[in-house]
Amino acid sequence: MLKKNALYVVATPIGNLSDITLRALDILAKVDVVAAEHIQNSKHLLASHSISAKWISLHQHNETAVADKILALLASGGCVALVTDAGTPGISDPGAILVQRVRAQGYSVIPIPGANAAVCALSAAGITNPHFLFYGFLPTKTGLRQRELTALQSQTNTLIFYEAPHRILECVTDMLVVFGPQRQLTIARELTKLFETIHVGTLQETLVWLQADTNQQKGEFVLLLSGAEILDKSEVSEQARHTLTCLLNELPLKQAVKLTTEITGENKNSLYQLALDLKAAKYPE
Repeated sequence: MLKKNALYVVATPIGNLSDITLRALDILAKVDVVAAEHIQNSKHLLASHSISAKWISLHQHNETAVADKILALLASGGCVALVTDAGTPGISDPGAILVQRVRAQGYSVIPIPGANAAVCALSAAGITNPHFLFYGFLPTKTGLRQRELTALQSQTNTLIFYEAPHRILECVTDMLVVFGPQRQLTIARELTKLFETIHVGTLQETLVWLQADTNQQKGEFVLLLSGAEILDKSEVSEQARHTLTCLLNELPLKQAVKLTTEITGENKNSLYQLALDLKAAKYPE
């Protein structure tokens, strides 16, 4: 039985129309109104399961205005389901503003879980790192995109992005520029659809693979970029070694170590031992 005065946030398939839960179908068949990102897309989904519904259009350009209409429906005792074109509403899709407004008015928001492209891709990637950071869509312009990627350079978590077909080459190129050619990238394309493809390789290999076959540039993309390598605390990065070497040429050992620690954030004891080794190599007894 449905709860009155409630908004149901319903996950829908990301490709294969069979990937929807029994609970989601039950909710969609019984609510008073379905708020959909694109009504025709969602009509096709419900029709494939012999469900008809009353509709209201809710997308990124009208979400604030439509939220008022949905709040009025809830106030009158109605219940509403929110769906987007694919996957879970509010995750790189419309819905968050509506959920905020509904919660602020004291009405129930009930999640109906289901398909999610990021988790789907991660499950089939074989990535052993248990931690990940979901970013979603990067900026569309190269300069802004590279700036965002640069800010993520030191992240040790797997980085998850969504990308559109007309930007996939530019996006992977920018990743190669920022992260270098050897960082591992998993591309999950057209998940759960007829031409589903999962490709794993370095950024350099993956860019060549994409450029060699225009068919692999089509569809919806999930990109899983491996995180930065976690250094052992006793190890010193090449950047810190270079900084320390330069400072040792100008400063006393302890001061050079202190400044290098402040600049790089690396382990002071490891840097001190390295400084001793560098001095010993330069001035052997």
